[in-house]
Amino acid sequence: MNLRLRPASRVAGFGTPDLGRLAPVFTPRRSLTRQIIQRDAPVRRLDWMLLSSALALSLVGSLLVWSATRTRRGLTGGDPQFFFKRHLLNLAIGLVLATVVAIIGHRRIRPFAPFVGIAAMLGLMAALSPLGSTINGQRAWIQLGAGFSVQPAELAKIAMILCMGMILAERVDTGDRDRPGHKSVFWALVVAALPMGVIMLMPDLGSVMVVAMIVLGVLLASGAKARWMIGLVAAAGAGAAAIVHLGLLSAYQIDRFRAFANPDFDPAGVGYNTKMARIAIGSGGLFGQGLFHGEQTSGQYVPEQQTDFVFSVAGEELGFAGCCAIIGLFLIVLWRGIRIAVHADDLFGTIVAAGVVAWFAFQMFENVGMNLGIMPVAGLPLPFVSYGGSSMFAIWMGIGLLQSVHMRHAAAFKAV
Repeated sequence: MNLRLRPASRVAGFGTPDLGRLAPVFTPRRSLTRQIIQRDAPVRRLDWMLLSSALALSLVGSLLVWSATRTRRGLTGGDPQFFFKRHLLNLAIGLVLATVVAIIGHRRIRPFAPFVGIAAMLGLMAALSPLGSTINGQRAWIQLGAGFSVQPAELAKIAMILCMGMILAERVDTGDRDRPGHKSVFWALVVAALPMGVIMLMPDLGSVMVVAMIVLGVLLASGAKARWMIGLVAAAGAGAAAIVHLGLLSAYQIDRFRAFANPDFDPAGVGYNTKMARIAIGSGGLFGQGLFHGEQTSGQYVPEQQTDFVFSVAGEELGFAGCCAIIGLFLIVLWRGIRIAVHADDLFGTIVAAGVVAWFAFQMFENVGMNLGIMPVAGLPLPFVSYGGSSMFAIWMGIGLLQSVHMRHAAAFKAV
Protein backbone atom coordinates (compact mmCIF):
# COMPACT_ATOMS: atom_id res chain seq x y z
CA MET A 1 0.00 0.00 0.00
CA ASN A 2 1.12 3.56 -0.74
CA LEU A 3 0.69 6.46 1.70
CA ARG A 4 -0.22 9.56 -0.31
CA LEU A 5 -1.13 12.95 1.22
CA ARG A 6 -3.56 15.36 -0.36
CA PRO A 7 -2.03 18.76 -1.14
CA ALA A 8 -2.53 21.11 1.82
CA SER A 9 -4.83 24.09 1.22
CA ARG A 10 -4.06 27.52 2.60
CA VAL A 11 -6.27 29.57 4.97
CA ALA A 12 -7.36 32.80 3.33
CA GLY A 13 -5.36 35.80 4.43
CA PHE A 14 -2.64 33.94 6.34
CA GLY A 15 -1.02 31.54 3.85
CA THR A 16 -0.62 28.81 6.47
CA PRO A 17 -1.38 25.15 5.85
CA ASP A 18 -4.83 23.87 6.73
CA LEU A 19 -3.74 20.90 8.87
CA GLY A 20 -7.22 19.48 8.85
CA ARG A 21 -6.90 18.67 5.18
CA LEU A 22 -3.78 16.53 5.63
CA ALA A 23 -5.76 13.31 5.92
CA PRO A 24 -3.89 10.29 4.59
CA VAL A 25 -5.27 8.61 1.50
CA PHE A 26 -4.40 4.97 0.83
CA THR A 27 -4.18 3.83 -2.81
CA PRO A 28 -3.26 0.36 -4.04
CA ARG A 29 0.26 -0.01 -5.42
CA ARG A 30 0.27 -0.46 -9.18
CA SER A 31 1.59 -3.80 -10.35
CA LEU A 32 5.08 -3.87 -11.82
CA THR A 33 3.69 -5.05 -15.17
CA ARG A 34 1.31 -2.08 -15.35
CA GLN A 35 4.11 0.33 -14.47
CA ILE A 36 6.28 -1.07 -17.26
CA ILE A 37 3.44 -0.89 -19.78
CA GLN A 38 2.64 2.72 -18.85
CA ARG A 39 6.23 3.85 -19.19
CA ASP A 40 7.43 5.27 -22.47
CA ALA A 41 9.64 2.24 -23.09
CA PRO A 42 11.35 1.98 -26.50
CA VAL A 43 9.96 -1.54 -26.92
CA ARG A 44 6.46 -0.04 -27.16
CA ARG A 45 7.55 2.08 -30.12
CA LEU A 46 8.73 -0.85 -32.21
CA ASP A 47 6.97 -1.74 -35.44
CA TRP A 48 5.84 -5.15 -34.25
CA MET A 49 4.24 -6.08 -37.57
CA LEU A 50 7.57 -5.55 -39.34
CA LEU A 51 9.49 -7.45 -36.67
CA SER A 52 7.09 -10.40 -36.50
CA SER A 53 6.95 -10.78 -40.30
CA ALA A 54 10.75 -10.72 -40.63
CA LEU A 55 11.13 -13.17 -37.76
CA ALA A 56 8.51 -15.49 -39.25
CA LEU A 57 10.43 -15.53 -42.54
CA SER A 58 13.66 -16.43 -40.74
CA LEU A 59 12.01 -19.21 -38.76
CA VAL A 60 10.38 -20.66 -41.88
CA GLY A 61 13.78 -20.41 -43.53
CA SER A 62 15.37 -22.42 -40.73
CA LEU A 63 12.93 -25.29 -41.39
CA LEU A 64 13.57 -25.12 -45.14
CA VAL A 65 17.33 -25.10 -44.60
CA TRP A 66 16.98 -28.10 -42.28
CA SER A 67 14.96 -29.98 -44.88
CA ALA A 68 17.41 -29.06 -47.65
CA THR A 69 20.51 -30.24 -45.75
CA ARG A 70 19.44 -33.07 -43.46
CA THR A 71 20.68 -35.70 -45.93
CA ARG A 72 24.11 -34.09 -46.41
CA ARG A 73 25.80 -35.92 -43.55
CA GLY A 74 29.04 -36.35 -45.44
CA LEU A 75 29.60 -32.58 -45.41
CA THR A 76 28.48 -31.96 -41.84
CA GLY A 77 30.49 -34.46 -39.84
CA GLY A 78 27.50 -36.81 -39.59
CA ASP A 79 25.23 -34.22 -37.93
CA PRO A 80 22.03 -33.86 -40.03
CA GLN A 81 21.13 -30.71 -38.08
CA PHE A 82 24.42 -28.89 -38.64
CA PHE A 83 23.08 -26.29 -41.10
CA PHE A 84 19.87 -25.95 -39.10
CA LYS A 85 21.77 -25.16 -35.90
CA ARG A 86 24.14 -22.80 -37.71
CA HIS A 87 21.17 -21.01 -39.29
CA LEU A 88 19.60 -20.48 -35.87
CA LEU A 89 22.93 -19.21 -34.56
CA ASN A 90 23.17 -16.76 -37.46
CA LEU A 91 19.61 -15.63 -36.74
CA ALA A 92 20.39 -15.08 -33.06
CA ILE A 93 23.45 -12.97 -33.94
CA GLY A 94 21.36 -11.06 -36.48
CA LEU A 95 18.72 -10.27 -33.87
CA VAL A 96 21.41 -8.98 -31.50
CA LEU A 97 22.85 -6.76 -34.25
CA ALA A 98 19.38 -5.45 -35.11
CA THR A 99 18.76 -4.64 -31.45
CA VAL A 100 22.08 -2.80 -31.12
CA VAL A 101 21.45 -0.78 -34.29
CA ALA A 102 17.90 0.12 -33.21
CA ILE A 103 19.02 1.18 -29.72
CA ILE A 104 21.92 3.29 -30.99
CA GLY A 105 19.69 4.84 -33.63
CA HIS A 106 20.35 6.00 -37.18
CA ARG A 107 20.84 9.58 -35.98
CA ARG A 108 23.73 8.60 -33.71
CA ILE A 109 25.22 6.33 -36.38
CA ARG A 110 25.08 9.13 -38.96
CA PRO A 111 28.34 10.94 -37.93
CA PHE A 112 30.21 7.64 -38.11
CA ALA A 113 28.99 6.77 -41.62
CA PRO A 114 32.36 7.69 -43.25
CA PHE A 115 34.18 5.31 -40.91
CA VAL A 116 31.66 2.56 -41.68
CA GLY A 117 32.23 3.17 -45.38
CA ILE A 118 36.02 3.03 -45.01
CA ALA A 119 35.75 -0.22 -43.04
CA ALA A 120 33.52 -1.69 -45.78
CA MET A 121 36.02 -0.73 -48.49
CA LEU A 122 38.88 -2.28 -46.53
CA GLY A 123 36.85 -5.48 -46.18
CA LEU A 124 36.14 -5.58 -49.92
CA MET A 125 39.80 -5.06 -50.79
CA ALA A 126 40.82 -7.71 -48.24
CA ALA A 127 38.60 -10.20 -50.07
CA LEU A 128 40.57 -9.53 -53.27
CA SER A 129 43.89 -9.86 -51.45
CA PRO A 130 45.58 -13.14 -50.42
CA LEU A 131 43.33 -13.03 -47.33
CA GLY A 132 40.31 -13.76 -49.53
CA SER A 133 39.09 -17.10 -50.80
CA THR A 134 37.39 -18.11 -54.04
CA ILE A 135 34.03 -19.90 -53.93
CA ASN A 136 32.01 -20.69 -57.07
CA GLY A 137 34.35 -18.59 -59.16
CA GLN A 138 34.03 -15.47 -57.01
CA ARG A 139 36.80 -14.14 -54.77
CA ALA A 140 34.27 -12.59 -52.40
CA TRP A 141 34.83 -14.28 -49.03
CA ILE A 142 37.26 -14.02 -46.13
CA GLN A 143 37.72 -17.25 -44.18
CA LEU A 144 37.85 -16.75 -40.40
CA GLY A 145 38.45 -20.34 -39.38
CA ALA A 146 36.27 -22.83 -37.49
CA GLY A 147 33.95 -22.98 -40.50
CA PHE A 148 33.09 -19.27 -40.39
CA SER A 149 33.50 -16.86 -43.28
CA VAL A 150 32.55 -13.26 -44.05
CA GLN A 151 31.27 -11.82 -47.32
CA PRO A 152 32.19 -8.10 -47.19
CA ALA A 153 29.84 -7.22 -50.08
CA GLU A 154 26.81 -7.91 -47.85
CA LEU A 155 27.96 -5.51 -45.14
CA ALA A 156 28.98 -2.95 -47.78
CA LYS A 157 25.28 -2.53 -48.66
CA ILE A 158 24.60 -1.13 -45.18
CA ALA A 159 27.64 1.15 -45.38
CA MET A 160 26.66 2.52 -48.78
CA ILE A 161 23.11 3.35 -47.66
CA LEU A 162 24.44 5.25 -44.63
CA CYS A 163 27.12 7.13 -46.58
CA MET A 164 24.84 8.15 -49.44
CA GLY A 165 22.14 9.19 -46.98
CA MET A 166 24.58 11.35 -45.03
CA ILE A 167 25.77 13.16 -48.17
CA LEU A 168 22.34 13.68 -49.77
CA ALA A 169 20.60 14.81 -46.57
CA GLU A 170 23.37 17.00 -45.16
CA ARG A 171 22.13 20.40 -46.40
CA VAL A 172 18.45 19.45 -46.55
CA ASP A 173 18.14 18.45 -42.90
CA THR A 174 19.87 21.69 -41.84
CA GLY A 175 17.30 23.74 -43.76
CA ASP A 176 19.72 25.14 -46.36
CA ARG A 177 17.97 23.44 -49.29
CA ASP A 178 14.70 21.68 -50.01
CA ARG A 179 16.37 18.93 -52.08
CA PRO A 180 19.92 17.66 -52.65
CA GLY A 181 22.01 19.80 -54.98
CA HIS A 182 23.96 18.56 -57.98
CA LYS A 183 27.19 18.53 -56.01
CA SER A 184 25.70 16.34 -53.29
CA VAL A 185 24.26 13.89 -55.82
CA PHE A 186 27.60 13.72 -57.65
CA TRP A 187 29.58 12.88 -54.52
CA ALA A 188 26.95 10.36 -53.42
CA LEU A 189 27.32 8.56 -56.74
CA VAL A 190 31.10 8.61 -56.38
CA VAL A 191 30.75 6.99 -52.96
CA ALA A 192 28.51 4.31 -54.49
CA ALA A 193 30.80 3.73 -57.48
CA LEU A 194 33.81 2.81 -55.33
CA PRO A 195 32.38 -0.37 -53.74
CA MET A 196 30.59 -1.26 -56.99
CA GLY A 197 33.91 -1.22 -58.83
CA VAL A 198 35.61 -3.46 -56.28
CA ILE A 199 32.66 -5.89 -56.18
CA MET A 200 32.74 -6.09 -59.97
CA LEU A 201 36.36 -7.23 -59.83
CA MET A 202 35.46 -10.23 -57.66
CA PRO A 203 33.31 -10.66 -59.89
CA ASP A 204 29.99 -10.66 -57.98
CA LEU A 205 27.41 -9.57 -60.52
CA GLY A 206 24.46 -10.25 -58.20
CA SER A 207 25.71 -7.85 -55.53
CA VAL A 208 26.43 -5.21 -58.19
CA MET A 209 22.81 -5.45 -59.34
CA VAL A 210 21.56 -5.05 -55.77
CA VAL A 211 23.82 -2.04 -55.16
CA ALA A 212 22.55 -0.44 -58.38
CA MET A 213 18.94 -0.83 -57.20
CA ILE A 214 19.86 0.63 -53.82
CA VAL A 215 21.39 3.68 -55.55
CA LEU A 216 18.25 4.16 -57.62
CA GLY A 217 15.99 3.85 -54.58
CA VAL A 218 18.10 6.26 -52.54
CA LEU A 219 18.11 8.89 -55.29
CA LEU A 220 14.35 8.62 -55.78
CA ALA A 221 13.73 9.01 -52.06
CA SER A 222 16.11 11.96 -51.75
CA GLY A 223 14.18 14.07 -54.26
CA ALA A 224 17.08 14.40 -56.68
CA LYS A 225 16.16 15.88 -60.03
CA ALA A 226 14.93 13.56 -62.77
CA ARG A 227 17.92 14.26 -65.00
CA TRP A 228 20.07 12.31 -62.55
CA MET A 229 17.78 9.29 -62.87
CA ILE A 230 17.91 9.43 -66.66
CA GLY A 231 21.67 9.81 -66.61
CA LEU A 232 22.03 6.93 -64.15
CA VAL A 233 20.00 4.57 -66.34
CA ALA A 234 22.01 5.59 -69.40
CA ALA A 235 25.28 5.09 -67.51
CA ALA A 236 24.11 1.66 -66.33
CA GLY A 237 23.44 0.60 -69.93
CA ALA A 238 26.81 1.91 -71.09
CA GLY A 239 28.51 0.24 -68.15
CA ALA A 240 26.90 -3.11 -68.91
CA ALA A 241 28.06 -2.90 -72.52
CA ALA A 242 31.58 -1.99 -71.38
CA ILE A 243 31.69 -4.87 -68.92
CA VAL A 244 30.81 -7.35 -71.64
CA HIS A 245 33.18 -5.74 -74.18
CA LEU A 246 36.11 -5.67 -71.75
CA GLY A 247 35.55 -9.27 -70.72
CA LEU A 248 35.09 -8.51 -67.01
CA LEU A 249 32.47 -11.26 -66.73
CA SER A 250 33.58 -14.86 -66.55
CA ALA A 251 32.46 -17.30 -69.23
CA TYR A 252 30.26 -19.02 -66.65
CA GLN A 253 28.40 -15.77 -65.88
CA ILE A 254 27.88 -15.06 -69.58
CA ASP A 255 26.50 -18.58 -70.03
CA ARG A 256 24.03 -17.88 -67.22
CA PHE A 257 22.55 -15.02 -69.23
CA ARG A 258 22.47 -17.21 -72.31
CA ALA A 259 20.59 -19.86 -70.36
CA PHE A 260 18.12 -17.22 -69.17
CA ALA A 261 17.51 -16.01 -72.73
CA ASN A 262 17.29 -19.58 -74.03
CA PRO A 263 16.06 -22.15 -71.45
CA ASP A 264 17.21 -25.00 -73.70
CA PHE A 265 20.82 -23.77 -73.71
CA ASP A 266 23.06 -26.31 -71.95
CA PRO A 267 20.33 -27.93 -69.76
CA ALA A 268 22.87 -30.37 -68.30
CA GLY A 269 25.37 -27.64 -67.49
CA VAL A 270 24.80 -23.99 -66.63
CA GLY A 271 21.02 -24.31 -67.08
CA TYR A 272 20.78 -27.36 -64.81
CA ASN A 273 20.10 -25.42 -61.60
CA THR A 274 17.13 -23.53 -62.96
CA LYS A 275 15.74 -26.61 -64.69
CA MET A 276 15.79 -28.71 -61.52
CA ALA A 277 14.43 -25.85 -59.40
CA ARG A 278 11.45 -25.47 -61.72
CA ILE A 279 10.82 -29.22 -61.63
CA ALA A 280 10.87 -29.16 -57.81
CA ILE A 281 8.50 -26.20 -57.61
CA GLY A 282 6.14 -27.69 -60.19
CA SER A 283 5.98 -31.02 -58.37
CA GLY A 284 4.73 -29.31 -55.21
CA GLY A 285 1.29 -28.60 -56.59
CA LEU A 286 -1.14 -26.57 -54.50
CA PHE A 287 -0.21 -27.64 -50.97
CA GLY A 288 3.14 -29.37 -51.48
CA GLN A 289 4.44 -32.81 -50.66
CA GLY A 290 4.90 -31.96 -46.99
CA LEU A 291 7.85 -30.62 -45.01
CA PHE A 292 10.81 -33.06 -45.14
CA HIS A 293 9.01 -35.14 -47.79
CA GLY A 294 10.13 -33.50 -51.01
CA GLU A 295 11.64 -36.04 -53.38
CA GLN A 296 13.80 -33.55 -55.29
CA THR A 297 14.93 -31.93 -52.04
CA SER A 298 15.75 -35.21 -50.28
CA GLY A 299 17.63 -36.45 -53.32
CA GLN A 300 19.75 -33.25 -53.46
CA TYR A 301 18.88 -32.79 -57.12
CA VAL A 302 18.84 -28.99 -56.87
CA PRO A 303 22.34 -27.55 -56.28
CA GLU A 304 22.73 -24.91 -53.55
CA GLN A 305 19.19 -25.60 -52.36
CA GLN A 306 19.88 -24.24 -48.87
CA THR A 307 21.11 -20.88 -50.21
CA ASP A 308 20.33 -19.55 -53.70
CA PHE A 309 17.60 -22.11 -54.48
CA VAL A 310 15.90 -22.44 -51.11
CA PHE A 311 12.67 -21.20 -52.69
CA SER A 312 12.54 -24.45 -54.69
CA VAL A 313 12.37 -26.32 -51.36
CA ALA A 314 9.39 -24.19 -50.33
CA GLY A 315 7.71 -24.81 -53.68
CA GLU A 316 8.10 -28.58 -53.51
CA GLU A 317 7.31 -29.16 -49.84
CA LEU A 318 4.89 -26.30 -49.05
CA GLY A 319 3.34 -25.93 -52.49
CA PHE A 320 1.80 -22.89 -54.12
CA ALA A 321 0.03 -21.95 -50.89
CA GLY A 322 3.25 -21.98 -48.90
CA CYS A 323 5.08 -19.92 -51.52
CA CYS A 324 2.25 -17.36 -51.48
CA ALA A 325 2.51 -17.17 -47.68
CA ILE A 326 6.26 -16.50 -47.89
CA ILE A 327 5.78 -13.83 -50.55
CA GLY A 328 2.95 -12.37 -48.45
CA LEU A 329 5.28 -12.00 -45.47
CA PHE A 330 7.80 -10.27 -47.74
CA LEU A 331 5.12 -7.86 -48.94
CA ILE A 332 4.30 -6.98 -45.34
CA VAL A 333 7.96 -6.24 -44.64
CA LEU A 334 8.17 -4.04 -47.75
CA TRP A 335 4.88 -2.29 -46.94
CA ARG A 336 6.00 -1.46 -43.41
CA GLY A 337 9.38 -0.30 -44.73
CA ILE A 338 7.75 2.04 -47.27
CA ARG A 339 5.45 3.37 -44.57
CA ILE A 340 8.43 4.05 -42.31
CA ALA A 341 10.23 5.89 -45.13
CA VAL A 342 7.18 8.06 -45.86
CA HIS A 343 6.67 9.04 -42.21
CA ALA A 344 10.34 9.60 -41.30
CA ASP A 345 11.08 12.84 -39.45
CA ASP A 346 14.09 13.78 -41.58
CA LEU A 347 15.46 13.17 -45.05
CA PHE A 348 18.28 11.02 -43.72
CA GLY A 349 15.75 8.65 -42.16
CA THR A 350 13.71 8.59 -45.36
CA ILE A 351 16.78 7.76 -47.46
CA VAL A 352 17.97 5.04 -45.08
CA ALA A 353 14.54 3.38 -44.99
CA ALA A 354 14.09 3.65 -48.77
CA GLY A 355 17.54 2.19 -49.40
CA VAL A 356 16.79 -0.81 -47.20
CA VAL A 357 13.41 -1.35 -48.90
CA ALA A 358 14.96 -1.16 -52.39
CA TRP A 359 17.58 -3.69 -51.29
CA PHE A 360 15.06 -6.15 -49.84
CA ALA A 361 12.61 -5.78 -52.74
CA PHE A 362 15.08 -6.36 -55.57
CA GLN A 363 16.93 -9.21 -53.87
CA MET A 364 13.66 -10.99 -53.09
CA PHE A 365 12.37 -10.50 -56.64
CA GLU A 366 15.65 -11.65 -58.21
CA ASN A 367 15.93 -14.78 -56.04
CA VAL A 368 12.32 -15.90 -56.56
CA GLY A 369 12.58 -14.99 -60.24
CA MET A 370 15.68 -17.08 -60.88
CA ASN A 371 14.03 -20.05 -59.13
CA LEU A 372 11.06 -19.68 -61.49
CA GLY A 373 13.24 -19.07 -64.54
CA ILE A 374 12.01 -15.50 -65.17
CA MET A 375 15.26 -13.88 -63.99
CA PRO A 376 18.90 -14.79 -64.69
CA VAL A 377 20.78 -16.75 -62.05
CA ALA A 378 22.83 -14.16 -60.13
CA GLY A 379 23.82 -16.02 -56.97
CA LEU A 380 21.71 -13.95 -54.57
CA PRO A 381 20.23 -15.50 -51.40
CA LEU A 382 16.59 -15.07 -50.44
CA PRO A 383 16.52 -12.47 -47.62
CA PHE A 384 15.79 -13.88 -44.15
CA VAL A 385 15.22 -17.39 -45.57
CA SER A 386 18.45 -18.60 -47.20
CA TYR A 387 21.34 -20.05 -45.22
CA GLY A 388 24.26 -17.66 -44.79
CA GLY A 389 25.91 -15.68 -42.01
CA SER A 390 26.93 -12.40 -43.66
CA SER A 391 23.62 -12.11 -45.48
CA MET A 392 21.62 -12.77 -42.32
CA PHE A 393 23.65 -10.25 -40.31
CA ALA A 394 23.30 -7.51 -42.93
CA ILE A 395 19.58 -8.14 -43.47
CA TRP A 396 18.79 -7.87 -39.77
CA MET A 397 20.95 -4.77 -39.41
CA GLY A 398 18.71 -3.33 -42.12
CA ILE A 399 15.68 -4.22 -39.98
CA GLY A 400 17.40 -2.45 -37.07
CA LEU A 401 17.75 0.70 -39.18
CA LEU A 402 14.06 0.56 -40.15
CA GLN A 403 13.07 0.16 -36.50
CA SER A 404 15.29 3.09 -35.52
CA VAL A 405 13.60 5.42 -38.04
CA HIS A 406 10.17 4.22 -36.92
CA MET A 407 10.92 4.58 -33.21
CA ARG A 408 12.06 8.17 -33.65
CA HIS A 409 8.88 9.06 -35.50
CA ALA A 410 6.74 7.27 -32.90
CA ALA A 411 8.48 9.15 -30.07
CA ALA A 412 8.00 12.51 -31.83
CA PHE A 413 4.33 11.75 -32.52
CA LYS A 414 3.77 10.78 -28.88
CA ALA A 415 5.43 13.99 -27.71
CA VAL A 416 3.00 16.05 -29.79
